[in-house]
Amino acid sequence: QVQLAESGGGLVRAGGSLRLSCRASGRTFSTYAMGWFRQAPGKEREFVAAITYSGGSIQYAEAVKGRFTITRDNVESTVYLQMNSLKPEDTALYYCAQGRGILGPISVLTIDYNYWGQGTQVTVSS
Repeated sequence: QVQLAESGGGLVRAGGSLRLSCRASGRTFSTYAMGWFRQAPGKEREFVAAITYSGGSIQYAEAVKGRFTITRDNVESTVYLQMNSLKPEDTALYYCAQGRGILGPISVLTIDYNYWGQGTQVTVSS
């Protein structure tokens, strides 16, 4: 059973930075793609970033390119999201998620992830 636990959210001013962490339980973390999604109140959950099981391929939403960086540490079973130059529109509940397939590709679709963390709140003031 996979359990994901996000941390690192908080309140920051526009232009500031946060680093989110998501640690996974179990022994098979290194065989799955991982993604970050976010959801603001009243809005759909949207893709933010994803990384393949080995870290060899990465994809970002256009809205965060150049500002956010996704990385993973398979020894620590942790995926990170470094968020720089934060904007008020980045305010959302951020979720990490594990990809559905073993050694599977990255995806921007929520249906391609079958384990989700509880979310960590990021609030960016203007």
